[in-house]
Parts: sequence; structure tokens; C-alpha cells
Amino acid sequence: MRGTPSERFWAKVDRRSPNECWLWTAVQNGEGYGSFWVDGKKVLAHRWAYEDQVGPIPEGLQLDHVRARGCRNRNCVNPAHVEPVTQVVNIRRGDSGRVNAARMRAKTHCPKGHSYSGENLYVGPGGIRRCRECKRSSNRKHRKMKEARNAV
Repeated sequence: MRGTPSERFWAKVDRRSPNECWLWTAVQNGEGYGSFWVDGKKVLAHRWAYEDQVGPIPEGLQLDHVRARGCRNRNCVNPAHVEPVTQVVNIRRGDSGRVNAARMRAKTHCPKGHSYSGENLYVGPGGIRRCRECKRSSNRKHRKMKEARNAV
């Protein structure tokens, strides 16, 4: 089908009411996102729809299909169902981010059996818990390897 990119794009969308998901009916990538060719470049359909209807996605942000707006469909291109957010926010809002965060909070010991408590607990950026004893051990190992390389 010939026509403007906008005409070609919207012909591939099952556009419903403003509150419902607008499903991409053409090619999807391996992760379930719609893809579309514009000016010789492959673009993600939900990103193209957002930029066509709303405007540019701010630099450093990505679009999140917002659960609170009733959408977790990767093939949805309704601009009202997505929001520009940082990668950290997008991951935290996602299913795997929530499940992993809950699992991490439930763990009381690191994989080597050290307690995640008291002086042994380090909480890094983003709230990720670390075992100080394992970190010290890793640092010692790397220092010894570096010293051995420098001795040669």
C-alpha cells in the first residue's frame, strides 16, 4: 500500500475507543512489539504512534505501557496507554521487576549464606541489597589477580 507513513501506519491498527487498546495488526518483533518501516528504518509501532499523535519522546526516556491505564499489551499503539519514563521506572513497573523485587526483599541471606542484616548489609542505588562480606572477598580476589599480573 502506498501513501504517507501516517496513512500506511494507521491502516495497520485496530483502532477502538480512546480508552481501549489499539492493537497493531501487522508484523511484531520477537518480544511482541509491533514494528513498522519508515524512511528505510524499522521503528517500534508504539513509539511511532506516540510521536505521531503526541510528539517527540524526551531524550533518555522510553515508553511504558501503563498498567494503571489498563494496558500491558506490547502490541498496543494507543498513545494514551503509554508514558515516557526512565528505564529504571519501566523495569520496576513491569511484571518481572515486581516479582524480582519481592523475591529480593524476601531473601534474608546472600547466595553464599551471609546474612542480609546489620553491618553486612549494603543497600546500593536503586534499593538493591548487597552482601558486604562477598564484596570484600571479591575485591581481595581481584587485587591478588592484579598483583600477580603486575609481578610478571
